[in-house]
Amino acid sequence: MKRGSSSGRAYVVGAGLAGLAAAVELAAAGREVRLYEASGHAGGRCRSYFDAELGCRLDNGNHLLLSGNRRALRYLEQIDALATIEGPDDASFAFFETATRRRWVLRPNRGRLPWWISRRARRVPGTAAVDYLEARALRRAAPTATVGETLDPRRPLFARLWEPLAVAALNTGVEEASALLFWQILGQTLGRGGAACRPLVPRDGLSETFVDPALETLRRHDARLHFGARLRAIDFTGNRATALAFDTGSVELGGDDDVILATPAAMAARLVPGLVVPDLYSPVVNAHFRCTPPPESPLFVGVIGGAAQWIFRKREVLSVTVSAAQPIVERPAEELSESLWRDVAAAYSIPVAPLPRARVVKERRATFLATPEQLLRRPAAATQWRNLMLAGDYTDTGLPATIEGAVASGFAAARLVLDCGRRRPFPMKRDDRPFPAATSPNARRQRQLDFR
Repeated sequence: MKRGSSSGRAYVVGAGLAGLAAAVELAAAGREVRLYEASGHAGGRCRSYFDAELGCRLDNGNHLLLSGNRRALRYLEQIDALATIEGPDDASFAFFETATRRRWVLRPNRGRLPWWISRRARRVPGTAAVDYLEARALRRAAPTATVGETLDPRRPLFARLWEPLAVAALNTGVEEASALLFWQILGQTLGRGGAACRPLVPRDGLSETFVDPALETLRRHDARLHFGARLRAIDFTGNRATALAFDTGSVELGGDDDVILATPAAMAARLVPGLVVPDLYSPVVNAHFRCTPPPESPLFVGVIGGAAQWIFRKREVLSVTVSAAQPIVERPAEELSESLWRDVAAAYSIPVAPLPRARVVKERRATFLATPEQLLRRPAAATQWRNLMLAGDYTDTGLPATIEGAVASGFAAARLVLDCGRRRPFPMKRDDRPFPAATSPNARRQRQLDFR
C-alpha cells in the first residue's frame, strides 16, 4: 500500500529490529514513515559486518528462531525474507556433554501431545518421561520465583536441558532468572509441540535476513531513512510530544504526527521524563573461528558442562555464544579463544591444533537481566503522552530480550499508533511512586494487545 493516509507522519527513532518492525508495520498500513538511526547502519544488535582480521562476514551475535516465533516469522513475511532462513524439517536439537563425551539429539514430536518423552531415543539421556512434567511448576510459580528455585537442580534434566534453555533464552543465570518468563518461552515452543520448535537460522547472515529486506521494503513504501541522526531531546507540551531535537536539526510535530521511540532502554530513560526501565544488564560473549565446518555437521550444538554453550555452523566460521557471561567476560580474548575452541573441536570432531584465527566479541550490556525485580521495571508500549509510544525488547512484551521480543514490541507500538482509540493519555510508571500491585508481570501481561 502506498502512503496517502489522512493520518499524520509516523516518526520511528531507532532502526534496530524493534524500530524496523514498527516502521514496516506502519508503512504497510499506509502511514508516511520517517525512520531515524543514530549510527550509520540499521539492525542494532542483530546485523552482519565484514571482519577484516578474519576476512569474512560475521554476525555480531548468534540468534536462533523457532517455528513458533509467530511475530518474527510474520515480520519476515512482510519483508519477503522467509526464503532466507533454513533449518531441519523437524524439531531436533543436538547436544554434546564435555565430561562424558556423550552426544544426543532431542526430538520432540510435531503434535501438542508430547508422546516423545516416552521414547528414550528422543529424550535427554538419564531422564524418564515423568521428569518432564516438572516443568508445569513454572506455570504455577510465584512472580518472585526463579528458575533455580522452581525446578530441581539435582536432576539430570536440569543440567542437560532446562538450564541451557533458560540461560540461552533469558541471558540470565538460573539462580536469578524469572520462572514465569521462562514458562512463557516453554509454553510457546515445547508446550505447543515440535511443530513450534523447528529451529531456523539465516542462510547467509543476520543483515541479509532481518535488515536489508526491511530497508528495501521501507523504500518501496516511500519511507525516508535518516542515518547518523542522534535524538538529543523530545519537547513536550501538555499530553503530547511536540518536537524532536536531533543533532542534525529539529523536527516539529504536527497535530496528527506520532512518535515511536525504539532506542535502547537507557537512552529512552534519558529522553522521556520519569520513565522507569530495567537498569541491570547481562553480558554475552561470542567467538568466531575461521574454519571450514565438517560437511553434514549439525547447524548448531548445545554444549553441556563446557566453556561454550551453543555452537553454530556457518558458511565460513564456527561461532560460539556464551550467555549470562559474567564469569568470563573480563578474561582476555586469547584465553577465551583457546578455552572455547577446545569445546568446538570436541563437539564437531575437529583436531584441537592448530587453533584457527578467531574473533572474540564481548557485549557487556547485551540484554536486561531477566530477574523478577527487573521485570517490574519494564514499561508498557503506551506512555502518558498520547502520540509517544515505546518499542524495544526491554518493554513489557511478556517475552525475554530476543528477536521475537524485539519484533513483538515494534508491532505493539505500531498497532497503538494505528488504533483509533489511542488518542488518550496513558499511565506510566514513575520513579517517585511505588509500583502498584497491578504492575506485576502477570497483571500487566493481561493488558497486552493480542496480535495473533
